Amino acid sequence: MKLSEIARKLECELDGDGSIEIHRVVGIEEANSGDLTFLSNPKYSTKLRKTKASAIIISKQAPPLEIGTLRTENPYLAFAKAIELFYNQPQPTTGIHPTAIISPSARIGSNPSIGAFVFIDDEVVIGDNATLFPHVVLYRGVKIGSGFLAHTHVSVREYCEIGNNVILQNGVVIGADGFGFAKREDLSYHKIMQSGRVVLEDEVEVQANSTIDRSAVGETRICRGSKIDNLVQVGHGSRVGENTLLCSQVGLAGSTQVGKNVRLTGEVGVAGHCKIGDNVIATAQSGIPSDVEPSKVVSGYPAIENRLWLKSSALFPKLPEFNKSLKDLQQKVNRLLT
Repeated sequence: MKLSEIARKLECELDGDGSIEIHRVVGIEEANSGDLTFLSNPKYSTKLRKTKASAIIISKQAPPLEIGTLRTENPYLAFAKAIELFYNQPQPTTGIHPTAIISPSARIGSNPSIGAFVFIDDEVVIGDNATLFPHVVLYRGVKIGSGFLAHTHVSVREYCEIGNNVILQNGVVIGADGFGFAKREDLSYHKIMQSGRVVLEDEVEVQANSTIDRSAVGETRICRGSKIDNLVQVGHGSRVGENTLLCSQVGLAGSTQVGKNVRLTGEVGVAGHCKIGDNVIATAQSGIPSDVEPSKVVSGYPAIENRLWLKSSALFPKLPEFNKSLKDLQQKVNRLLT
């Protein structure tokens, strides 16, 4: 594809030879002649001198370059769209595989693609243009909107509700029982019936092997546009606001309330019944035991304001030295006093 055509489709400003033929989109270090790459983070700008790419997507504020340049206010978004121009994702065959088991009471919209050994229980409702890969299981009473995509071994439990254009990657479990047990007098446990449901609103994506639990009563809700990474646990009765990102191995204990536009990065853990305000960022491996105000950036355990955490963590290696100095000072003071 010619660079000029790519510029038109991505709505970028073109600097340089628009007749260059581009064959693929790759990272800046792997790029060779005929490749299109991108740079969105200024700290990697030194790599511009070494790249062998024929063209690059870059910000409008970047200095002139010797290679073909596509300029835009959001290089990363343009890069994401450029990948779509070159990668032809395999499309499943339209229709219903003969090994699929579908209840007579289920209602399925137009143009479905339902793979081998899919199971769809009674009273399930699915909208148009659904794609269910092999071994997907939908329990009784599940309701799903249009444009649903479920990869192999997805399970959606009874009476859960899923909106439009939702993607569930391999091994996702929606609506498994929340972790609820009442202690008996003999110290054994009585399982609490988990009668609630999970609701995923429109444009949600849940990635591989993540679980979103149902609650004893009420619902667990993931709001519109939120994205959940691999190996994430969302506890029963939690609510995740719009356009929030939960990165890999995040764990939300039961009844956690997460605001909109929040970013919980890898391995963040949140204690139950906490409230995290809008626009919060928690850096990797933070532990959040209490509420976090909106627009805060927090780190560490217990999570504190990020700048304070950075200053504190810089002191940790020096603590033995400080401790020795303090002991020496105490001994000197004691000698003076005696």
